[in-house]
Amino acid sequence: MLPYGRQSIDESDIEAVAAVLRGDWLTTGPAVDTFEREIASVAGISEPAVSVTSGTAALHTAYAGLRIGPRDEVITTPLTFFATATTAMWQGARVVFADVSEDTGNLDPAAVAAAMTSRTKVVAGVDYAGHPIDAPALAKVAHDGGALLLEDAAHSIAGSLGGVPVGSLADVTTFSFFPTKNLTTAEGGAVVSPYGEILDAARHFKNVGYTRDPSRLQNAEGQGAWYYEVHTLGLNYRLPDVLAALGSSQLGRIAAFKKRRAQLHERYNAGLADIAELRLPVTREGADPMWHLYPLRILDGRRRELFDHLRSHGIGVQVNYLPVHTQPIFAELGWRAGQFPVAETYSAQEISLPMYPSLRDDDVDRVIELVRDFVGG
Repeated sequence: MLPYGRQSIDESDIEAVAAVLRGDWLTTGPAVDTFEREIASVAGISEPAVSVTSGTAALHTAYAGLRIGPRDEVITTPLTFFATATTAMWQGARVVFADVSEDTGNLDPAAVAAAMTSRTKVVAGVDYAGHPIDAPALAKVAHDGGALLLEDAAHSIAGSLGGVPVGSLADVTTFSFFPTKNLTTAEGGAVVSPYGEILDAARHFKNVGYTRDPSRLQNAEGQGAWYYEVHTLGLNYRLPDVLAALGSSQLGRIAAFKKRRAQLHERYNAGLADIAELRLPVTREGADPMWHLYPLRILDGRRRELFDHLRSHGIGVQVNYLPVHTQPIFAELGWRAGQFPVAETYSAQEISLPMYPSLRDDDVDRVIELVRDFVGG
């Protein structure tokens, strides 16, 4: 079965991990420090990133860093992996959905503006498939309403918009390093921000909420070097050195990963062009995506049939995503199908074709041929 996505591991990655295994640190140590600086550099941020154990942990840590709490509202997209929403709920926030733009599948600034209230604290956009959100417009809507912009960039590290790297477009940005993503630490994620106070709160949260920082200790007089204090709730989301070393090794090839993904995207575009039944992904002016998915849309209502056709021929296609607001956990809160027609239509049409750096051109051509045979193109 040809997968829709997979990790790209070479001998340099294996050696980087082996070097840590031969050393003194397995958990949080010097490899984590290095990786956090490197992620910040790719994101165009001066402060080191806050590395964590997954993309979901990155979202949770970012919301904690933004001090989201009960009575706060977070506006986000229905067209995402559900963790973009549920991690805000863990902080006690009320999740409010807004519809997406028809071309990119990204959060629509006009829909967000209509959903804003005095309780809105964060607008959380998602770089769907790797195409950056309209960060300037979303930031204006958020800031005008007294809120901050979070960019869920699980799909888009090393992308840019208007020459500005993903990671520097929003008030806080989260990354995922799952195996199918654009670089991997096996499991992992990171939070970046230009604001030190957000990063400080995020780092404190992911470190179980305790501190040994002398400037923060309240009752340290007469205590020894063993002393620590717990000031806030936190979780153990610390990325270990052995995984950070893999991430640093992967970062050395991220430009090559991006180039190959762009080539695959263009090959699909060329092979599937001018078929009335299909809608191909777009690239807006000024956007330089890091393509994580190739989200093909079939417009004639036969997505299930095309999905089964490709799977039956050994093509492991996927659907990204089921509309979050229709999940039972949100239906219990009053959200219903039909409220966000653009996102729901996009989801009903979408099928993710294989996309990863080691995918061969002849494999892409085989997928194209199967799709064209199905639609009669």
